Amino acid sequence: MLLLFLPMRAGCTDSCSHFLWSAIHSLRAAVFAAVFCGALTGCMGSQDTASTVDATEHLPIDRAALCLRIDRVLDHAQNARRLNSSDHAAWQIVHGILAFGNDFQIEHNGSTVCALDYLLGGGTLTGWTLRKGDVGVIAVLEGGSKSGQGHPDQWLGYLSQCALGGISPHTPLVVGGHTFTVLKLLDQAKHDITSGQEATWTLMALSAYLPSDTSWIARDGSEWTVERVAEMESQADLAASPCGGTHRLYGLVSAVNHYLSETKQKPENLSGGWAKAENTIQHAIESARRYQQADGSFSTSYLERASTSADVFAKLGATGHIFEFLVLTLDNNRLTEPWVDRAAHRLVTLLEQTQDLDVECGALYHAAHGLLLYRERLCTKDLSNSLGSPL
Repeated sequence: MLLLFLPMRAGCTDSCSHFLWSAIHSLRAAVFAAVFCGALTGCMGSQDTASTVDATEHLPIDRAALCLRIDRVLDHAQNARRLNSSDHAAWQIVHGILAFGNDFQIEHNGSTVCALDYLLGGGTLTGWTLRKGDVGVIAVLEGGSKSGQGHPDQWLGYLSQCALGGISPHTPLVVGGHTFTVLKLLDQAKHDITSGQEATWTLMALSAYLPSDTSWIARDGSEWTVERVAEMESQADLAASPCGGTHRLYGLVSAVNHYLSETKQKPENLSGGWAKAENTIQHAIESARRYQQADGSFSTSYLERASTSADVFAKLGATGHIFEFLVLTLDNNRLTEPWVDRAAHRLVTLLEQTQDLDVECGALYHAAHGLLLYRERLCTKDLSNSLGSPL
């Protein structure tokens, strides 16, 4: 188990650790047992309810005050929940890298080091298992793992999207004493892709590192394009996907945004696989809005139906994942709509309420990444000249 008890401060854990923690702290046993059970399928369970509020009804927020609160919860997530190379595994630490990129530090052998530099420079960590492949570098898949790479190309996808813009594909990557680049992870991923596979994180990297009209021949001799990967992902069952399909949606948005930026097309003029991806995205946006709860949180059944839970960790997981996807896809006009304001306020509140508790790392760092992107767009610049502009 990867449980860490840090004196005088809370950390973040793998989901299974919550169960052990709750056994010790009986007053919170029911809450943490729910988190543990939810982790077996990737996200939290929930209780069905109908949304009782029109998502357009909202009392105006004080954006300046909200931005200050965002600063505080991000600082806490980054600096007060210090992970380390002994008690935490790659699954936890790579999620921290997703949120904060080069600014995410960990403790290693009594020193504080940049987590990215440590891992990419050949550092060892439970679950960080890379080896040379036939055309690039393979990140070993440990399906369903909460220590290693649980999904195909998950490490690559998060490196391409971390913080505000991902890392360069030409960043050095040390594997087995030999120096490659991060691009070699993508070369291997392109070579190994097959029809019907989970390509969520592969699509994130394709969108970040290659032109959207890129084509290639995979190991089995089949021809692939970024559009084909996007179409395949758009046809997947979101409800059966990890965390309600929010990761799949993030990959689709990354791809469509990149394609629109390159081609200067408008979303309504898309065709083929791009149009299917855009339709999936728009349907998901409307589902998130429709199923939003009265307190501003998103449904704990994600995009499938309206539901809520008394478990603050279930709310944090669902709201953080959905918010991260929405911030990536909504233009500035939509990002300032009342229902999104309410979601931002609630997400910050959830992080404030859990500051003294161990929180599952996936929920914590996806929420932090969403707020980091939100802060960059709405808290650091004057919107008067940019409202309506695309991402």
